[in-house]
Amino acid sequence: MKKVTVRVEGSSGLHARPASLLVAKAQAFESEVFIEKDGREINGKSIIGILGLGVVKGDQIVVACDGPDEEDAAEALRRLIEEDLKNE
Repeated sequence: MKKVTVRVEGSSGLHARPASLLVAKAQAFESEVFIEKDGREINGKSIIGILGLGVVKGDQIVVACDGPDEEDAAEALRRLIEEDLKNE
């Protein structure tokens, strides 16, 4: 299992549009994806789960990937959250 800690810098956190982009990216990988925040862990391929975490700008989350492409998945999701979604 590969875990990365990520700070969410998008101005609206992980609201509907960024959450849908995150789910789409996660679903592109065979590995299971989990998102952890404040002791809660959800399926990273579930938009309802991500929205339920209530992630806002400045929150730190842990992205955990488990499977054959876990390294690539963790890096792609880290890059998406920290860089690509920064202006969302």
